[in-house]
This record gives sequence, C-alpha cells and structure tokens, in this order.
Amino acid sequence: MLTRTCLLRKGAAGALLAGLGVALAHYAPPLPESVIAKPARQFGLPFAGAPGPDTWLLGQGYGNTTGAYRQRRSTYGNLQGLHAGLDFSAPCGTPVRAIGDGVVAEVDGPHGSPPHNVVIDHAGNLSSLYGHLLKRASVRPGQRVTRGQVIAESGDSQLTCISAPHLHLEIRDRSHQRLFNPVPYIAADWESLALAGSFGRGYEYDLSAPRKWQTPETQPEVRRGGPLLNDFARPWPPAPGGAR
Repeated sequence: MLTRTCLLRKGAAGALLAGLGVALAHYAPPLPESVIAKPARQFGLPFAGAPGPDTWLLGQGYGNTTGAYRQRRSTYGNLQGLHAGLDFSAPCGTPVRAIGDGVVAEVDGPHGSPPHNVVIDHAGNLSSLYGHLLKRASVRPGQRVTRGQVIAESGDSQLTCISAPHLHLEIRDRSHQRLFNPVPYIAADWESLALAGSFGRGYEYDLSAPRKWQTPETQPEVRRGGPLLNDFARPWPPAPGGAR
C-alpha cells in the first residue's frame, strides 16, 4: 500500500515530467524547410456553409494586423509581434471541422489557445491548431480524422459567448516552432472573406515602406521566440498615446 508521502512524491514527479514535456514542446528545434509541404491550397475551411452575419465571418486575419501590432510586445511578443493564425467569428457551439485529413495529436495540449483546443497532424509535417473551443473535444489523440469531419465546437476566448466568440486557427510545422500564413494553404475566396472582418482586420503600415505586408497572402512566416518583425519607426495607425 502506498503511503501518503509516496503518493505526494509520485504526484510531484508527475507534475515535473508534465512541466518538462510542455517546456520541450515549446522549445523543440524547428523542422527544416525542405521537409515541410509547400502551400498548394490543400486544406479547406473549418466551417461548413457560406459565411454571413448569422453563420461565420473572418474576424481577424493572419499577420501584422492593427490589433496584433498594438499588442506586439505583450500578447504576441513570443510570436515576433504577429497574429499567428486566423480568427473566424462564429456563435458559440458552431461545429468546427478538420481542414484536412490527419491524426489528432493533442486535445487540450500545451500548444493551444484556451479554454480548449485540438491539434491535428497532417501530411508534409504540417499541423493545424483549433483554439478557443467551447468544451473539450470528443476526438482523442491518435484518432484519424478526415477533411470536413466535425471535431469540436467553437467557443469564446473570454469565456462568455458574448464578448469574443470565435475560432482561432493556425497552420504550423509539427515542431510548433514555425507558424505559417494559412491563406495560401486553404482553398477559399479570401478577397470576399476579407471584406467583412470585425476586429483588427486591417494591417499596420510602416510609413517607411508603406506597401510592405498589406495583403493577406504577403504576410510573413513566424518563428516562435524570434525577434519582433514589426518594430516600426513610423507606424500607421499610431499606437494609442503615441507609444511605439
């Protein structure tokens, strides 16, 4: 029979191993570019049906959005100052679908966005992450899923289903150290989707190079923990209070 001391030691050891696993997951070496599949519109959208005010919309794009720029040293400081995914505004409980065939790698794992998340591994050393889910997904690690299969329900990053109901979607390499612009990977009418965004949808200008990173498809790749990419000397719109 295990004593209370033994149980406490086992619990502490388990917590240490879990913490080590999270640390290793976040600081694993990035995969070389040569083994990662190139974008070829090989994935689909995470929701069924057409976008609209009663279904889902593209709320915030990937990259150097005005919303990310204002939080580039805080929320997005470890992501080189960029919004490293796509935010799809949708009512809580909207069915979330796998964007491609793959194997579930994580359910509420260390790489996701709270309160609940799923990671799916795909061919070509790519992974897709689905964050801010309403509840723990019914799929399990190791389960094979197909493109279009319902894997979860969308939720709210602020846990109210009123404040910010949306799905956060990312495409990464399997090491989770390189985060890619999803636009060239996902087959969609991006020109139309970009017309109806609801928050942070514009891109921040650098008035020293005003054409840089001003379209969805030209946003740069992110390296976790790398230096800021958008430390602009002449930003527009200016940050609140004139802060850089």
